[in-house]
Amino acid sequence: MLARARWPESGDGPPPPVPGFVHSGFAPLVVAVADRCLRRRYGDGPPPAGNRTAVLLVSASGDRASATHVRATVAAGGRVGPLFFFQSVPNSVAGHVAARWGLDGPVVCLSPTGDGSDEGAAEADLLLYDGDAAQVLLVLIEQALDGTPGEATAVLLGEGTRQ
Repeated sequence: MLARARWPESGDGPPPPVPGFVHSGFAPLVVAVADRCLRRRYGDGPPPAGNRTAVLLVSASGDRASATHVRATVAAGGRVGPLFFFQSVPNSVAGHVAARWGLDGPVVCLSPTGDGSDEGAAEADLLLYDGDAAQVLLVLIEQALDGTPGEATAVLLGEGTRQ
């Protein structure tokens, strides 16, 4: 393990908003925990070019708040805003993190049917040991059912490390 972070940690409030993502705390939570983890490894600068760092987002429920909003809007005969077509796919925020940090490995999203940590670690192992990536930023996130942002963990794994 090269770095690890959680959100929330002591003293954290809600994660800061992310431009281009509306209504839901899912994307801000992913970005906040990913930024915190990557800063612990790289400070404020990006990793070196050619870093082959994959982003692996694991969430059983995905962006629950956006999905609920879209479902309710459609059921009421309303028009869904165009941002929801972009942000309702977890790949969009994983790609945002990759672009923001200059991560040039694959972007993968999983919706586990079992333990998210185990399934995420197994996928990270595949990415590392098959040579698809030299590092994997593994983000585990679940939104809370009560409308609060929920919690997330990010772990940066590198070649030769196992979780």
